[in-house]
Amino acid sequence: MLEGLFGNVIVEKIFFFLNAYGEGYPLGMANTFGEPVNRIQQQLKRLESSSIIVSRLVGKVRLYTFNPRYPFLKELKTLVSKAYEFLPEAEKDKYYRRRIRPRRAGKPL
Repeated sequence: MLEGLFGNVIVEKIFFFLNAYGEGYPLGMANTFGEPVNRIQQQLKRLESSSIIVSRLVGKVRLYTFNPRYPFLKELKTLVSKAYEFLPEAEKDKYYRRRIRPRRAGKPL
């Protein structure tokens, strides 16, 4: 949907992932989309060098999120949110509605 605007589909998936979850790490994104980690890392590096996203280390894991100081952040988030509305429900369920917290032990499904 936004592939033509952003240059490739990986960037679109990263933006949708960050929009849905707020932050993420490369291996988690790669596992979610079934993509090689290096493709995700290349695009994250490109987006970070453009100051669209920022990263921080939490232990040994590098977490990425939208850069709150990016001048067009509000507009970018609005565009990504609007495009997200037009995704098929099956795709939303598959990629962007996963439970990321562990379930309490013994809790019934």
